[in-house]
Amino acid sequence: MLSPEQLERADSEVIVVSDGTGDTATSAVKAVMLQFHSEWKLRVFGGIRHESEIRRVIDQAEGSNALVVFSLVDKRVAGALIREAGSRGVPTVDLLGALIAKVAQHLHAEPRHEPGLLHGFSDEYFERIDAVEFAVRHDDGASLETLFEADIVLVGVSRTSKTPLSMYLAQRGFKTGNVPLVSGLEPSSALGEIDPRRVFGLIVDHATLLTLRINRLKVLRASPHSSYTDSDAVELELRRARKVFRERRWRVIDITGRAVEETAARVLDLYHAQIN
Repeated sequence: MLSPEQLERADSEVIVVSDGTGDTATSAVKAVMLQFHSEWKLRVFGGIRHESEIRRVIDQAEGSNALVVFSLVDKRVAGALIREAGSRGVPTVDLLGALIAKVAQHLHAEPRHEPGLLHGFSDEYFERIDAVEFAVRHDDGASLETLFEADIVLVGVSRTSKTPLSMYLAQRGFKTGNVPLVSGLEPSSALGEIDPRRVFGLIVDHATLLTLRINRLKVLRASPHSSYTDSDAVELELRRARKVFRERRWRVIDITGRAVEETAARVLDLYHAQIN
């Protein structure tokens, strides 16, 4: 536990250093800080795996007179931090070292000393993070100038589950963008730069789309009387969408009655069949 003397030296700032996300150490620090009434700041340095990364962390801690709380299972990296901090008078707290040693003694076993086991840090993990960030940046027609970097692009009229499907696919590691078809406007020219095999047109039946849009307006407390929920206008939108999909040679997926997971599975089946 952090002592009052350490917290006073830390000048109300705590730096968490971890070989993983830092969530474990952050939770511990926050629990301790509930015992104090003073204001404080927290900074987290996650994914610290190499001794060469230690210096910049201690530079930050020394500059702000902070306390360093670390959860590093690699003994070399932890040792480098302790030595660097000690040489500069930066106070540290090792959250895992003593516990790992005690458990090893109790089990009569040698610990693995593999960083990031709790969160499974790997190339695949970071690919998923990148994919999610990409999906957020390219949601609903945003950042069209970099849409060409997408693995998958979803196109459809409003309320065809483009955003939830994009996020689901991103969680699977696929950089996904989505672009709306807006009544009265031509499809974005950026879509012409995308390999048609990577673009999927989403369609839904007329009755379902009307229900989805009416419910959306109720949530927004908007007037239900508009072309957005006009039956004839909606039918026209759907016919136009099918025409665009056909002309662009985009694969069409009907989301009617399908859960996001089912639609995603269909998208990936078609994607892998064409791309790989």
